[in-house]
Amino acid sequence: MPTLHLICGLPGSGKSTLAKKLEVELPALRLTPDEWMARILEDGFNDKKRAVVESIQWEIAQKGLQLGIDVILDNGFWIRKERDAFRDKAKEIGARVKLHYLNVPKEKLWRRLKKRNNNLPSCTFPVKESDLNEWIKNFEAPTVDELRQDKV
Repeated sequence: MPTLHLICGLPGSGKSTLAKKLEVELPALRLTPDEWMARILEDGFNDKKRAVVESIQWEIAQKGLQLGIDVILDNGFWIRKERDAFRDKAKEIGARVKLHYLNVPKEKLWRRLKKRNNNLPSCTFPVKESDLNEWIKNFEAPTVDELRQDKV
């Protein structure tokens, strides 16, 4: 049975690093919105365009799952409601779901982001500490029960 892997965490938590590792180890189709945003739009902060990219990536993910391929969505999944919606969509097409949560303290996130900001890798965007602080306020960490339900 194919598995949809949801990568959950804030910027700097290691989501894309984990997604790339899983892509090779599983193997699986990896879809990372920041890569498309960088290559197509050269802007990672356009929420309207990001929604379009994520929608297209879900269409591709759905086809992959239907073909029996594991898929990794490297979207961040900051909100429980969004994670639940993707769980439901995946289960509707007969796929399992595994949530990978990267829980990194704010101080470590900011240290990593400052280092990354000084030498931006391709397909990444600079992050300000004020943005990180706002995002932390809006982030809904997965509960123990939520993590337990996605054990594969």
